[in-house]
Amino acid sequence: MGGDHTPKIAGTVWGLLVLNTLGSAGAKTIIPLPRSLIQMVTMGALVSAFALALAVNLRLRIRASAYVLLLTLLLVSSVISSAHLESGFGALFRCFRLALFVGTLWLLTRWWDGSLTFVRHHIRMYFAVLGSVAAGLLISPGAALPDLYGGRLVGALWPLTPPQIGQYAAVIIGLTVLFLLGRRTDKKSAAVIIVASLVLLALTHTRTATLGLFIGLALAIGSLLLTSKAARRFFTWTVVCAAVAAVGFASALQSWFLRGQSQENFSSLTGRAKVWDALLAAPRSTSEKVFGVGLGDKSFGGLPIDNSWLAVYNEQGLIGVTLVAAVIIVLGGVALLRPPSLQRACAIFLISYCAIASYTEAGLGDASPYLLHLALAASLLAAPAAAADLSTPEVPRISTREVPRQRVLRRARRPEVT
Repeated sequence: MGGDHTPKIAGTVWGLLVLNTLGSAGAKTIIPLPRSLIQMVTMGALVSAFALALAVNLRLRIRASAYVLLLTLLLVSSVISSAHLESGFGALFRCFRLALFVGTLWLLTRWWDGSLTFVRHHIRMYFAVLGSVAAGLLISPGAALPDLYGGRLVGALWPLTPPQIGQYAAVIIGLTVLFLLGRRTDKKSAAVIIVASLVLLALTHTRTATLGLFIGLALAIGSLLLTSKAARRFFTWTVVCAAVAAVGFASALQSWFLRGQSQENFSSLTGRAKVWDALLAAPRSTSEKVFGVGLGDKSFGGLPIDNSWLAVYNEQGLIGVTLVAAVIIVLGGVALLRPPSLQRACAIFLISYCAIASYTEAGLGDASPYLLHLALAASLLAAPAAAADLSTPEVPRISTREVPRQRVLRRARRPEVT
């Protein structure tokens, strides 16, 4: 069943997964939203996504997926580490959430056939999220650019942090640029999405998202250079414009990149390095090294870890780190083995972006937008399924007109008795 036959409910399920991974912690909103209410909405979205995916795939038809299989193994490891309750009963709840997330992905694999259907759902949903951010900025600029975050853009209607907004903007910019190069969208629609998202990305001052966008796009477009004239033209103009910007706006770019931080604060990655050193220096038992302490809020000593690998090491141990590394390696290896195509370029962009962001952002070990980005990459790298594999087998029909005719022929052949 091709992408054109993917049911609309599957797109709704994908949108609910996006809503679930928005999180419940962030900036202060214009209308104060209780965290319990936000958690109820996000968790309700996940439960609804699983129920709808199950309803549209009652026969539990799934496709083999190395990515979802590795996530399943990561879930098993997380349950083992969380069973000790070192992180409290919240760890088991997070395991339940991850189980629903992985189960929903398994149900959606039925329609993972290398089509671009889920990419369109991805772009639309995240652009809608950015639309809420822009609306908050227009309604209350002071709440959207608070001093608490150094004047960086936050979600004023829904609690979103600058790194979250930067991530969503960077991902849909990259995917839309690739769609434009592949002639899968018109220039007017692409310009609206790209320009609006670039403005929001610039207002977040998110360095990780910006670097991930440019490096990921460079790798993705590089994979199209031999087969796409549009990609070669775009790459050339991008290099020229980047060189001009680097020379003419060097001071402005440096100021934007440093965000008014001191050299010491910048070199320590805004204090992240201190948390990382403390986490690695903390004494651990053999069990904690192998399995971790269980799923938590991705913090150590009350401070955010802000590194996917160290967060996974802390919560899921060396086994978790190995499984997450296997996810990146397997997806990257499959992408390199695929022939040049738009699907492959989108997958390379998503994989490289997640790999770059993992250095300063947590999320590869739990239900998060990063795992959803990688799930999208896995769907793009899946081989097209034969229609017979996913369709309902047809029962041969017997024409009612043939029966009387056969009886007539038999009667005609029967000799008459006199």
